[in-house]
Amino acid sequence: MDQDINYIEIEKKWQSKWAESHSHSPNFTNLEDKFYCLTMFSYPSGDKLHVGHWYNYGPVDTYARYKKMNGANVFQPQGFDSFGLPAENYAIKHGIPPAKSTNLNISKMKSQLQQIGAMFDWSNELNTSDPKYYRWTQWLFLQLYKNGLAYQKTAPVNWCPSCKTVLANEQVKNYPSKKDKPAPGLSYNGCDRCKTEVVKRDLKQWFFRITDYAEELLANLDDLNWPTKTKHMQKNWIGKSVGAEIEFSVKDTDSKISVFTTRPDTIYGATYIVLAPEHPSVKELATSQNSANIDAYILEARNKSEIERLAADKEKTGVFTGAYAINPFNDEEMPIWISDYVLISYGSGAIMAVPAGDERDFEFAKKFKLPIITVVSEDGQPNESGICYSDHGICLNSENLNGLTSEDAKVLICDELKSRDIGGAKTQFRLHDWLISRQRYWGAPIPIIHCDDCGAVAVHDGDLPVQLPTDIEFSSTYGEDISPLATSESFLNADCPNCNKPAKRDPDTMDTFVCSSWYYLRYPNANIDTEAFDGSRLNWLPVDLYVGGAEHATMHLLYARFITKALRDFGFLDFGEPFKRLIHQGTITKDGAKMSKSKGNTVSPD
Repeated sequence: MDQDINYIEIEKKWQSKWAESHSHSPNFTNLEDKFYCLTMFSYPSGDKLHVGHWYNYGPVDTYARYKKMNGANVFQPQGFDSFGLPAENYAIKHGIPPAKSTNLNISKMKSQLQQIGAMFDWSNELNTSDPKYYRWTQWLFLQLYKNGLAYQKTAPVNWCPSCKTVLANEQVKNYPSKKDKPAPGLSYNGCDRCKTEVVKRDLKQWFFRITDYAEELLANLDDLNWPTKTKHMQKNWIGKSVGAEIEFSVKDTDSKISVFTTRPDTIYGATYIVLAPEHPSVKELATSQNSANIDAYILEARNKSEIERLAADKEKTGVFTGAYAINPFNDEEMPIWISDYVLISYGSGAIMAVPAGDERDFEFAKKFKLPIITVVSEDGQPNESGICYSDHGICLNSENLNGLTSEDAKVLICDELKSRDIGGAKTQFRLHDWLISRQRYWGAPIPIIHCDDCGAVAVHDGDLPVQLPTDIEFSSTYGEDISPLATSESFLNADCPNCNKPAKRDPDTMDTFVCSSWYYLRYPNANIDTEAFDGSRLNWLPVDLYVGGAEHATMHLLYARFITKALRDFGFLDFGEPFKRLIHQGTITKDGAKMSKSKGNTVSPD
């Protein structure tokens, strides 16, 4: 008898009726028993869904239906995270503009999602590459810019030679060593998209000051109903360190070197200073007889990954600058070295080396025959010669600190630094500001105009969106030294919003994670054109249940928390966390590997 039933036609009939009656749309005016249920939206970088998508959506849809059957006013929207490098690469591969390929892919994926029969509210659909959406992404950028949380600077950045764009720190992953790597067992830093080894380049880029919120991002984690592992990942990524900042004078100059240390109690054991090869003071301090060696060392260091530089079994290398710093507590001269075991990305890019209390400093000092002075031991007595003691204990060989515990000595040193105006107690974070500019086409243009007279000027709100130009030739070769948007004269040339003189638009686009950092706010307001979000619709927020992959712990999930807190402080929101409850759905694999359109190993539900 079942053979006489046409299930496909029956499903089409009821799906059509659901759409006509808006049966999956919530009553936004009724806040009683509301339930905002959200899954991370899809990337239309390929032309079809794979079963892993439904593994994500299916159980969540089942739970949403359960809530609705029990009287909840359920909002379960759906949309597409359609900007970004994967979609652009797909377009280049198939020889068609990204807008066309993306819209075709969205149409196919939407049809598949509708055929599946999920309880999605398509009347509030989002598409991040639609100008109606990225107009508000640009508005978000301007709010951050006007409030001092968006800025531009030249800095050493991660560059992917294959993708031809910069990467945020969170988009650089550690991979097992390649066959051509010189040291077996080492790993390398690679692009999280294509695994190409990342190199450092000095480029002028746009950043968001996520570090301004580091303390709050860390403190609020304990209150979240999120998986413990995910909270630990964010805690470790933020990486709070408590210590002191100490300013050292450079002998016979007016120069100063600032260092951060978690062990100010060991100041009397600091016998030399080490600068990262990228430190801005290196060239200034280098003596003429050492400059050639220093230049060669800097070049060599730039070609190494951070993993290589920090490897425990790596022989320490370095070059003496020829300059000396003065220890402010005992007036001893301290030679200033450069070495690649110090990273510019941590602290100030300079350390006070205490070889008796740090293994790396100890190895360096032994190799270059630098003084080693024991200043902390377990019981305050001298250690056996040649031993490095890195724990806390009792101070010795430290003048007025002798006999004090390490903790008491830290307080005394920090107070002295502050009273002498050469430092003091300081908290340092591993987290760096979020690099958001990209040298690719398929992203939201940065709404800034650069004027020779006025500098960087924000585009007026009334002139948004700044739309992507269509006179771009899409090629796998562009982007090495210039952003694709810079090749379009029609886009690049503009008048300064301040003085009306000829100026240039910013040629970069925003990281796609900017688009997804706030999309949950837009869903209830998807059909409102006059503002990013309506005050009455904000009563539906924050999201009650959010479901998606754990791989987003230190990127999307962290960025969304930051943007939410910033918008709260700007007066737009009355809450500081985007997602009340977070669940990770797990992963379906094929032949032992995660399904991915970029790997070509997906299985379509068709």
